[in-house]
Amino acid sequence: MDLRTTSDGITPAQLGGFFEGWPNPPTPQTLHRLLTGAPYLALAVEDGEVIGFVYAVSDGVLCAYIPLLEVRAEWRGRGIASALMDLLMEQLGGLYMVDTACDDALVPFYERFGLRRATAMVRRDYARQSGRLD
Repeated sequence: MDLRTTSDGITPAQLGGFFEGWPNPPTPQTLHRLLTGAPYLALAVEDGEVIGFVYAVSDGVLCAYIPLLEVRAEWRGRGIASALMDLLMEQLGGLYMVDTACDDALVPFYERFGLRRATAMVRRDYARQSGRLD
């Protein structure tokens, strides 16, 4: 497995198999747009396919937010998510604030990276779950 911090050379064709269980998931093309626009990124690549990713949006000065961490179902349980988070958190090390929102079951996972439970406010428009159209 190859870990990368850039999406250089990655195409939408390499980005299938994510968003398991989402009723209206982003397409590989939309995911490609997300990843190529992300200022902080960690990818796991195996045999030319992206098998996991995490990214952060940030002002680059104080704050970052991690919106998505995904590992393909068949690759879970092998430490890939942890390796991706280690690489991303290394990139975000100089920032004051790094936030994410997660389900209760994932709190122990994120606590291993120095994040702690807090209250968050969120809005979800599931009709737009597949992404904003240009």
